[in-house]
Amino acid sequence: MTVLVIAEHDNKNLKSSTLNTISAAHKISDDIHLLILGKNIDELSNNSKSIQLIKKIIKCDNEKLENFIPEILSPIITNLAENYSHILAPSSTFGKNLLPRISASLDITQISDIIGIESKDTFIRPIYAGNAISYVQTDQKINLITIRPTSFEKCEESGGSAQIEEIPYIDSEVSTIFVNREVSKSDRPELGNARVVVSGGRGLENSENFKLLYDLADKLNAAVGASRAAVDSGYIGNEYQVGQTGKMVAPELYIAVGISGAIQHLAGMKESKVIVAINKDLEAPIFNIADYGLSSDLFQAIPEIIKELDLLNRINS
Repeated sequence: MTVLVIAEHDNKNLKSSTLNTISAAHKISDDIHLLILGKNIDELSNNSKSIQLIKKIIKCDNEKLENFIPEILSPIITNLAENYSHILAPSSTFGKNLLPRISASLDITQISDIIGIESKDTFIRPIYAGNAISYVQTDQKINLITIRPTSFEKCEESGGSAQIEEIPYIDSEVSTIFVNREVSKSDRPELGNARVVVSGGRGLENSENFKLLYDLADKLNAAVGASRAAVDSGYIGNEYQVGQTGKMVAPELYIAVGISGAIQHLAGMKESKVIVAINKDLEAPIFNIADYGLSSDLFQAIPEIIKELDLLNRINS
């Protein structure tokens, strides 16, 4: 029984979600292969050989794979599928975009967003925005699974000695072409991997007020997130959205500012180790799961917190 993990990367480095997915794969089998598809990925593949749990790296290097278009990636994976009992990918934008296409090609039911593995054929996943837990048992010959990265620890990146096997690129006739990518750049930590996340909601009232959040995040070396309400209102880009239809996060500290706590948002952050809520509405649902709550006007509270952090930094320095 061999498990294939599809690597999420940027052609230079593996995303941490891949390391979480490898840990999940290890709960199914000790025989794990890592599939790396991309352009100019020799260095990435060689660096990945040291991942402790990986037995083999399968590599496909072609300029047409540079931008990870799922319609182009999926035929390569479909062609390999019969060699594996399980095919895993992170439950990220990458995995959510790719695996359904493989599922359709192979006519196999996908099991999405699992948070636990009972056995090789029984998996645990949340339903109803995390209000209920479903145990899914399958008898399929090939299992297609997306893994919620925050539910599994990262595997060790050293101590391994995987062999590399190169496979040919399969040229598929698809009408999808890459046009352009606009990526917001920031010196702050990546939202999905940050130790501290500061998120804002509709209570911030407009995009200009999000500067308060940026200032607080900079003091804490934190990533910035947002509720769907803030994103839909145009206060911030959708790449910052935390929740059921956004990113799943589980930082050591999650600070929710002006967020009421809709069930869809809670589904994306309630695994955080410590949750702090700042909201002037005492009836806001976010207080039901918060470890610490501050009922205050955020436009008064956040500047005061920033002042205290500045004072603390001066004392420590």
